[in-house]
Amino acid sequence: MKLVRFLLGLLVPPLGVFLSVGVGPTLIINVLLTLLGWLPGSIHAIWVIAKHEEQLNRQEGIY
Repeated sequence: MKLVRFLLGLLVPPLGVFLSVGVGPTLIINVLLTLLGWLPGSIHAIWVIAKHEEQLNRQEGIY
């Protein structure tokens, strides 16, 4: 599922962010960045997904 989220974050940035963090301010920021251009939205999506995965790994005790 992690790979799918990264691919969707690259291809359809808001969908990748939604699958990672749900509806919230992060999704709204990503939608606005994607409206400004695909590249800013994709960069933000990959960053959000990576940080979310890192946080999940810390909670589970996996480094």
